[in-house]
Amino acid sequence: MSQQPPYDPRRRPPPPRRPGPEEPPVVRRRAGSPPGWADQTRVQRGPQQPPPRQDPRAWSAVPPARDAPRRDDRYRDDRRPYDDGRGPADRGRAPAPAPVPPRQVPPEPTRRRRRPRWGRRIGIALVVLLLLVVGGAVWADTSLSRVDALGNYEGRPGDTPGTNWLLVGSDSRTGLTPEQEAELATGGDIGAGRTDTILLIHVPASGPTTMVSLPRDWYVPIPGNGTDKLNASFSIGGAPLLVQTVEGVTGLRIDHYAEVGFGGFADMVDAIGGVDICVPYDIVDPLAGIDLRAGCQELSGPQALGFVRSRATALADIDRMNNQRLFLSSLLSKATSPTTFLNPFRAVPLVRGVVKSLQVDDGDHIWNLASLGWALRGEMVTTTIPVSGFEDVDGSGNVLLSDRERASRFFELLATDQQLPPDLVGGG
Repeated sequence: MSQQPPYDPRRRPPPPRRPGPEEPPVVRRRAGSPPGWADQTRVQRGPQQPPPRQDPRAWSAVPPARDAPRRDDRYRDDRRPYDDGRGPADRGRAPAPAPVPPRQVPPEPTRRRRRPRWGRRIGIALVVLLLLVVGGAVWADTSLSRVDALGNYEGRPGDTPGTNWLLVGSDSRTGLTPEQEAELATGGDIGAGRTDTILLIHVPASGPTTMVSLPRDWYVPIPGNGTDKLNASFSIGGAPLLVQTVEGVTGLRIDHYAEVGFGGFADMVDAIGGVDICVPYDIVDPLAGIDLRAGCQELSGPQALGFVRSRATALADIDRMNNQRLFLSSLLSKATSPTTFLNPFRAVPLVRGVVKSLQVDDGDHIWNLASLGWALRGEMVTTTIPVSGFEDVDGSGNVLLSDRERASRFFELLATDQQLPPDLVGGG
């Protein structure tokens, strides 16, 4: 027995033998068939394809296939034989099918909690508030009662610097029930309307606002009706004749007009929860329906109305004008405070009371009234016209006379948008 040479991995196996073209074809016959049949059934081989070219490199240098284990892995000492986990008794059986893993349901995505967008919410709230304010202003403006008070006439004063308002407190009972007339002590029907309060307010381009009380018994010339008390012009010709009379005796052009009646006056006071007034002296007036003691106190609507109407004091009309200015300052201060206009339970009834009883000129609007209230919140000078005394006149009764020289200077300063000196303030 010949010995084989030792295995050499670098040794290359000999190439297979290729048959030459000169070799005869191989003849095969079937087992048990006669030789002649085999000669007739010769199989001719076609041209043979050359074998694939052998890689000239050594077989050890050829990279192994992907699935084949590496050569050096077969000779590792620490490699263990394959163990499929079956015992000797199970070696002849087919391996059990692999368990089917349970169907995994993907977890629901967690919803990310949104952070509150405070900027957006505040913006929406401001827009809604703005729409409510604008809508309320439009409603109030369209609901105001209007009168043609500032009519043009021959000889009317030209435009004067600043802004001039004429505020009239009328004793009109229009819209009041008998029970309300008794509560407010209005005295019943008096026929044609009269004015208990006449205020001239001058808002300058700069500086404090001036509030002037015009006495209702001021003896003045009334266009087309001779000379009489100032409030007689309102009884004769209403708001247009009153404005014309005031413009004639003052030389000021009235830019805005507003008139409030008894009912609306009390409603506005009650809407803001009353007004705080320091009553300077005791006032007991059954005709005005009040019994007030001196001192700071809160007045309701009927009490405030009686306070500004009463003449049961030592100086009668002079005291009443001072009380009216005191009340108006307190009313405007509280009506324009944040506790009122930011509180819908006060602001809404206040606007309703104003709309219900206020009459303005055809050219006036709710924003003009707002600008007036804003002008009266700051520093203000309150005064009345310079007075020389009282006199009884046939047909008019007891009238108030103005100091013509000082009154002329008084209104000339207002017409030129100048501040009043101390000697003209107070009406003395």
